[in-house]
Amino acid sequence: MNAARAAAWSINGLLALLAGVTLFPLLWMLSVSLMPAGSASSFPPPLWPVHATLANYRALFVGADLGRYLLNSLLVSGGITAGSLLCNLLAGYAFAKLRFAGRERVFGLLLAALVIPAQVAMMPLFLLARELHIVDSYAGVILPALASIFGIYLVRQYARAIPDELLEAARIDGAGELRIFLRVVLPLLKPIILTLTILTFLTAWNDFMWPLIVLTGSGHYTLPIALASLAREHNQNVEMLMAGALVTVLPVLLLFLLLQRYYIQGLLLGSVKR
Repeated sequence: MNAARAAAWSINGLLALLAGVTLFPLLWMLSVSLMPAGSASSFPPPLWPVHATLANYRALFVGADLGRYLLNSLLVSGGITAGSLLCNLLAGYAFAKLRFAGRERVFGLLLAALVIPAQVAMMPLFLLARELHIVDSYAGVILPALASIFGIYLVRQYARAIPDELLEAARIDGAGELRIFLRVVLPLLKPIILTLTILTFLTAWNDFMWPLIVLTGSGHYTLPIALASLAREHNQNVEMLMAGALVTVLPVLLLFLLLQRYYIQGLLLGSVKR
C-alpha cells in the first residue's frame, strides 16, 4: 500500500509540475498585461505587477478598436463552424451509409488530397474569390472553409458504426432520408458533432494566412491579423501586446475547457470505429 501510495504521489507530482510548466507562460502573459507600460522591459523582468492597471485593455478596445476585430473573429469563426458542420455531417453520413456510384473512389480521392499542402491551393482560391467578387469580405474567408476532408473522414468513420438495421427500420416505417438523418442519425453523432465544433472553431479562430491574403482592408480584419498589425505599430509596448494576445487566446481556451470532455470522448470513439 505504501509503495502504491508513493507511486501515486510521484505520478501526481510529476503531472502537477508539467501542468505548472504549461500554465506558466499564460499566467505570465496575464501578469504582464496588467503592468504599466515599460514595466516588463526591465531586467530581471517582474513576475507580477507591482501596480496592476487595466490601461492596456482600455487602450486596445478604445484606441486600437480591438472590440471590432473581436466581433469579426466571432462572426467568421461562427459562420465557418456552422457551415462546416452542415457540409461535413451530410457528406460524412453519405459516404458511410448511402450507396451511390463511385462512392469509394471519390472518398479515396478526398483522402489523397490530404497530402496536398493547403498553401498550394491559396493562389487558385484567391483567383476564384476575385472572380466571384468576394475579396475583402466575410464570404471570402468563410466559403473556402465550408468543407473539410478531415471532418468528412471523422464523421464517416463514426457513422459507419450506426447499425444498418436501425436505418432500415426507419425506412420501413415510412421515414424519408432527411427525417432519418435529423431524427435518427444526428442524435447518435452528438459526440463527434461536439468534437468537430471545437476543432473547426479553433482552426477558424487561429487562422492567419488565408484571412491575411483575402482581407485587403482593415475593416474586416480578424483578431490574429489585427494583433500582427498592432505588433508592427507598437512593437515596444510589450504590455499592450500581451493584453492583445490574452484577448485572442481566452475565448478559445474557455471553449476548450468547457467542452474538453466531449472533445476527448469523440476522438476516442471515432478512433475505434470501423
